[in-house]
Formats: sequence, structure tokens, C-alpha cells
Amino acid sequence: MKLQQLRYIWEVAHHDLNVSQTAQSLYTSQPGISKQIRLLEDELGVEIFSRSGKHLTQITPAGESILKTAGEIMRKVESIKSVAQEFCDERKGSLALATTHTQCRYVLPGVIQGFIEKFPDVALHMHQGTPTQISELAADGTADFAIATEAMELYSDLVMMPCYKWNRSILVPKNHPLAQISNLSIEELSSYSLVTYTFGFTGRSKLDEAFAAKGLVPKVVFTAADADVIKTYVRLGLGVGIVASMAYDQAVDTDLVAIDASHLFEASVTKIGFRKGSFLRGYMYDFIEMFAPHLTQEIIQETSYRHTKADLDALFKDIVLPVH
Repeated sequence: MKLQQLRYIWEVAHHDLNVSQTAQSLYTSQPGISKQIRLLEDELGVEIFSRSGKHLTQITPAGESILKTAGEIMRKVESIKSVAQEFCDERKGSLALATTHTQCRYVLPGVIQGFIEKFPDVALHMHQGTPTQISELAADGTADFAIATEAMELYSDLVMMPCYKWNRSILVPKNHPLAQISNLSIEELSSYSLVTYTFGFTGRSKLDEAFAAKGLVPKVVFTAADADVIKTYVRLGLGVGIVASMAYDQAVDTDLVAIDASHLFEASVTKIGFRKGSFLRGYMYDFIEMFAPHLTQEIIQETSYRHTKADLDALFKDIVLPVH
């Protein structure tokens, strides 16, 4: 068994079983990859991929288990490379982030600008997606860090640390009836059509919980993962918008009124995480601390040693999170 063979099966599985595309991405030949996969299967005595003629059709049950272990091995290999790179050139490398549109658009720009100024030789890669996609990108090593608010149960393979709290604002055009109400109630809000985040995005669960607690069902007529899209449809008169307060830009959204809704909904907490057992390079610690100043290298390392939710809660119980 060769490390190269494990890399081939891992890459083929992540290129939708397309050997030709895999060969192009690895700058090698398609017959070479096919031969090495066959040699590995012969050595192991099981098929990793099912076939129809010359084409791979699906991953076998045995292949699923083999690929899971192969993925762990490939991640360990990358960790070894990272250790070596840290000693060769601690200010050069790459950093991949997986997060949502709201983080990319409204929270990260200033952090990334400062990071690039400090580490100009580190290549940054941004991946946007759903909570499921974000967790998978971090778990399989495509992303170094996941930044998320929703569906924390998806991130059991990651060390997740709290960064900041945030709440929501109601967005309406200036001539809307709600623009004149100073202390909006959940009952008043429930009488309007709502435009907000797709379920599973950016604290949507807190919104649904608030309505359910009053025995109400929100009239959600349009959902999107992108706050800018939500604002567009509020402007078109489709409904009342509910977005993260950070998504309202006073300089740009001059035609909209933002009504504080922090008394209606429980605050959400955005977290940043990395794979358990990962080797973090120096600039990675710097990025986390620039994003969340209370997450010092000492705290991050201590977090890695905590294995239960109770241990993690105890570590962060006295830390006052900033509010966005």
C-alpha cells in the first residue's frame, strides 16, 4: 500500500468518481490512476469502487470505510507538511475559510484586510455554503476554519469556540407602518409577511423559536441565504425583512429603516472551529485572534484539550463576548 494510492482514491471520491478530472487536477494520467486503484484493491482484496465497464459508478460499503481512514491519513500528512512549513517559513502558506455570506460580506472584510497586511505571503481562500457544506469542508480538510452560527450539531468533528454575539433588525421602507412603532411586539410582527433567511442560516432558528414561544407561526413568504437579496425584496414590497443587525449599512441602506429586534429574539453566537488534532500554524492563531480577540493562542490550545461540552462551557463561562 502506497500513500500515492490513498491520495488517488481520496481525490477520485471528491471528484464525483471522475477519473479524468482527477488526473487533470493531479497533473497525471488517467490510466496511471486507474492502475494504482486496481493494484490497491487487489492488495486489499475488496473493491473500493463499483464499476460499469470502464466507468466508476459508486463507492462500495467497504470503500466508504477505507476512504474514511484514507481521509484521516491524508489530513495527518498535511499536518506533517504544516509542521515542516512552520519551521521553514512561518509567514508563508495558505489559509482556507468556510462560512456564510453574512460573515463574508459584513464581518470578515476588515479582519482579512488586516491579516493580508500582516501576512502578505499567505494565500487566502474563501468558501461559502450552508451549515452542512461548511462543516463538511472543514471536516474533510478543504477548509482550515469553519465560521458558523447555526446547526452546531453538525460540527462534532471540530473544536468550536465562541467569537461574538449578535441579534436582528427588522427592515422596512421609510413609509411602512412599522417604521412609526417604537417598541414592536412579536404579535404585531406576526401580522405581516416576512422576508428572512433560509432555515439553517444565520440564526434563523432563534426567529422560529421566538414565534413558537408565543404560539404563533410566522408568515414567511420569501427566504434567502444572502442578506443583500433579502433587502432587495424588502425594497420591492414583498414583505418585512428580518436580518442580522450587522447586515444593515446606514451609508448604503438609506431608503430602509432598521428597527432593533433584540427584545424579540434571543441573541445568537457565531463560532469558529477547526478539526480536532489539527496542527495550527502561527499565522492561523493570529487570524483567530484578529477575528475574536479573546481567543488567544493560550485559550485556543486549552480548548483543544477539552473534550466535553461541559469542559468547554467551563472554559468560556467568564469570557464576555463582544456584540456585533
